[in-house]
Amino acid sequence: MQKQKERARNAAAVETGDWITIKEGDTHFVGYDFTEYETSILRYRQIKQKNQTLYQIVLSDTPFYAESGGQVGDTGVIVSEFETIEIIDTKKENNLPIHITKKLPEHLDVPMMACVDTEKRAACAANHSCTHLLDEALRQVLGTHVEQKGSLVTPESLRFDFSHFQKVTDEQLREVEHLVNAKIRENIPLTEYRNLPIEKAKELGAIALFGEKYGDEVRVVQFGNSIEFCGGTHVSATGKIGMVRIISESSVAAGVRRIEAITGAKVEELMDTVQDTLNDLKALFNNAPDLKVAIRKYIDENAGLKKQVEEFMKEKGAALKARLVENAKEINGVKVVKAIIPMSADVVKDIAFQLKGEIPANLFVVIGSVDNNKPMLTVMISEDLVKAGQNAGKLVREAAKLIQGGGGGQPHFATAGGKNPDGLNAAVDKVIELAAL
Repeated sequence: MQKQKERARNAAAVETGDWITIKEGDTHFVGYDFTEYETSILRYRQIKQKNQTLYQIVLSDTPFYAESGGQVGDTGVIVSEFETIEIIDTKKENNLPIHITKKLPEHLDVPMMACVDTEKRAACAANHSCTHLLDEALRQVLGTHVEQKGSLVTPESLRFDFSHFQKVTDEQLREVEHLVNAKIRENIPLTEYRNLPIEKAKELGAIALFGEKYGDEVRVVQFGNSIEFCGGTHVSATGKIGMVRIISESSVAAGVRRIEAITGAKVEELMDTVQDTLNDLKALFNNAPDLKVAIRKYIDENAGLKKQVEEFMKEKGAALKARLVENAKEINGVKVVKAIIPMSADVVKDIAFQLKGEIPANLFVVIGSVDNNKPMLTVMISEDLVKAGQNAGKLVREAAKLIQGGGGGQPHFATAGGKNPDGLNAAVDKVIELAAL
């Protein structure tokens, strides 16, 4: 236990080195206008965690968006004439973009080109812009009480948390989705206000995130009637989002709902998967012109066949019960029914209770059964024998060891399942032996 605790402490421990300055200067974020930009390293430090060494780098000028406002940080590379270094993430510390890499450049004091992964950036921008359109559409459909409570924007998908007092219906979700897709088709251009005095932003009707603290100047992002305070990256026009598809709606807390959605190429992937599944289903039903009718017919036919099987099994069970009674042996005045039959647990239970109904006193039933290669042991004892000291639960628990299983139940009725069908005969005999009738 002590070693486990020590390993956990070592895994959780973070060793943060001191900043090593290459040259003095401030960082300028240029990522709203550029995805590639000439830069140089200002300082770096080493981070050790979970037996892994990473490096944090501060650049003089950076197009890399640092994780904030629910949007994940950019990835990409920094390139010099000597080498290419991968940036695996970008975080924000004291409002400063920190570029994270697994390898430190060998040449730290040379000019470099900072290059953002434009494919991931474009996907993030589409998903972030879509959250703004979703916010507006939710207010239209559900009411102005809707407030953003959180979000997550990644290249793969978006997540939007908002205040609402009940589950959003499928009809409402479809209406929201249609409204957003209509705005996407309108190809509304981005209107961006940078360094806007906060009072001017409020005059524009910009929506601020509840509980967020803002400075004297803010950035405002507008797509038509959607106007929000936002520092994230966005598409130049809504058409670049492509399309949105809401994939889930759920509750995350009292009065807070969550929508998850995908856009663009991810919607195409989903539609391809759905179409492939539909084609497979059609093939299973011989390309029926109306798949819903074909499936309903299949379900109804299956239910009918199931009922017929149940009736057949009841008839078979009744016939089997009669044979069991006929072949029962009497030991010291006790009617002992002992058998191994290829029946399901439900059928065996039904037979056992029918036997008890026919022979209410001095009855001892032990039945071994196999269903889908799984052995089952069932013991039924009449109430008078229970009062005399017999206990089905105890008998079953002990005998079940022979079928590599376990079980239990009440003194008058108990069952056990196992893994070894070959031990079933021995288990049935063990019950009789333990009962000492």
